[in-house]
Amino acid sequence: MKLNRIGSTLTAFLFLNALFAAPAFGASKEIIELETEVTQLQQQMTQMKESFDERMGVMRNMLEQNTDVTNKAISAINNLQTSINRQQDDRSGQGDQLSGQIQTLNDTMDELKVRLAKLSKQLEDMQAAQQSMAQQQTQVQQQAQAAAQAPAPDVLYNNALRDYNGGKNDLAIQEFGDYVKFYPDTDLAGNSYFYMAELQFKAGDFQRAIVNYDLVLQNFPSGNKAASAGLKKGLALMEMGKTDDGAAELKRVIQRYPRSNEASQARDRLRKSGAPAPRNSRPQQ
Repeated sequence: MKLNRIGSTLTAFLFLNALFAAPAFGASKEIIELETEVTQLQQQMTQMKESFDERMGVMRNMLEQNTDVTNKAISAINNLQTSINRQQDDRSGQGDQLSGQIQTLNDTMDELKVRLAKLSKQLEDMQAAQQSMAQQQTQVQQQAQAAAQAPAPDVLYNNALRDYNGGKNDLAIQEFGDYVKFYPDTDLAGNSYFYMAELQFKAGDFQRAIVNYDLVLQNFPSGNKAASAGLKKGLALMEMGKTDDGAAELKRVIQRYPRSNEASQARDRLRKSGAPAPRNSRPQQ
């Protein structure tokens, strides 16, 4: 029984050893294969790590280079911006300076325009004066030529006075007019103005008569026709209906020539018109 038991035990042992011997051998082979694959994987991992490290080094180098380039670019941009700002500031200053220069030029132009206007006005005045002088010279030359062609003053005056007394009124006015044109500064010129006024008074042309009476009074106040001219001027004013002006002129004749025949005629006319004669009279001048 004991041997059988031992045999059974041995048989079982052998059976179990046979049973586990083949898998152990197979497991060892698989382990070897796994170890081989693991080794290969480790080598691949090592190669990949080396390759990755190499690539990382290249990328790190490229990154450093790019960073350096970027920093240089940023520095260049900053320098460029600074230069642009400086140029803008310089241009702004130049613009302000240019604006000031333009304003100065405008002020100078305005001043030149004012001066030019003054010069133009002076030139116009000079031209007008020159033209006036030329006209005066022409008139003087014409008067000189006319005087050279005119009759002698005594002859011309006597002819005019003869025609005046002879009733040739139009011819006498023309001759007296020629006399005062050719010989305006002589004593007989005052007489000529007076006789022209007398002829105009007789013709009823009181307005023109007053003009010639005034020429006698203004240009020849001490002439022998001054009192008569004042009297006839007053009468002409009254004939025109200017009674107050005429009375004032007659009173003036009485005051200036109190003892003259013209003063007596002036008093009579004032008396007839109802105007009082002046009380105070100064001697005749």
